Amino acid sequence: MKKLLLFLVLISNAMFAQMPDISNVWLNNGKSYSGTIGSKNQQITLKIEISEQDKKNDQEYFISGYTQVDNNYTKFEGKFKIKKYRDSGKKGTVYGEYELAEEYKGKHSGMFRGKFVYTFRWDKSSEKIVEQNIKLTGNWKSYDNTLDFKTIINNQ
Repeated sequence: MKKLLLFLVLISNAMFAQMPDISNVWLNNGKSYSGTIGSKNQQITLKIEISEQDKKNDQEYFISGYTQVDNNYTKFEGKFKIKKYRDSGKKGTVYGEYELAEEYKGKHSGMFRGKFVYTFRWDKSSEKIVEQNIKLTGNWKSYDNTLDFKTIINNQ
């Protein structure tokens, strides 16, 4: 009977466990992300200014900010969805998907969609993250469907 009760307690804890709020991670300490877009590897800058954990689904984060390619500066809103987490003691890896919708400004605005990988090293003595890397890999597609580019964006 005790084993059954313990099993039921463990199952209920696992079902109702809250994902820790890591919304500050996506803000990247106030720094911009940088990367490339398109076959000519044109430079792109992405800055996340707001990041909030979804209260109903703790695996999702609402984000907003702006992108810049050359002189084209465009605001966006979107979300990051965590799909999987792997912990190996000193190193952790979070896998997920993202979707960012730019505000409509004509031909050079659209949607970013893809996958992200967030890796970090944890220092047990200071209880802080000492290294982190966020990589967004996906596509950007214009709203009028005339442009479709591969993107690779990393935190700095």
